[in-house]
Amino acid sequence: MGHLMLLRHSESQWNLENRFTGWIDVPLSEQGREEAKVAAETLNGYRLDRAFTSKLVRATDTLRIVLAAIGQEQIPIEENQALNERIYGYVQGLNKAESVEKYGAEGVERWRRSYEMRPPGGEGLHDTASRVLPYYEERIRPALDNGDTVLLVAHGNSLRALVMHLESLSPEQIMAHSIPTGTLLIYGVDDMGKLVLVRQDRDEASHAREAE
Repeated sequence: MGHLMLLRHSESQWNLENRFTGWIDVPLSEQGREEAKVAAETLNGYRLDRAFTSKLVRATDTLRIVLAAIGQEQIPIEENQALNERIYGYVQGLNKAESVEKYGAEGVERWRRSYEMRPPGGEGLHDTASRVLPYYEERIRPALDNGDTVLLVAHGNSLRALVMHLESLSPEQIMAHSIPTGTLLIYGVDDMGKLVLVRQDRDEASHAREAE
């Protein structure tokens, strides 16, 4: 049986600055490069068959660092913008304090965590799910059904959308679910073909860095 490994990209420069990043391409911070190496230590015992990533550099660079660290750079890699972070619209580039000043603390927290609410000019989690889930079913799930072990490197909200689907979480439950930078989730396939969470690891120093 294969495994599905979900890794949120390591800390980017805008994560460090607590800015909403969305689809803006921002490189990893120095700490982010170290976070990727920590994730690689957990993956050392696994043989990967293929990897998937978004088109954004903070995800592709995280994947590159991880594969180099575990000596598996030769595996097939597929990049697709369906796995990109949610679009944050008018708040992309703003830090959290600026966003709260402009839109109010309650409003910011609602569209950050809820399933339906959209940031001004941006995507809600349901919009992100509408591109992540079809891509997962078309490209990733067949590899798992084939017994492959798959690494998927993506973003806080594209992964939240997928986790919500995999774990059958309600819109209320997903509001409390965050995935900090450098977090690794490992799912195994049970006898019924269902994916079940078997391990969760993260760099504890990253637990407060949940900026998107």
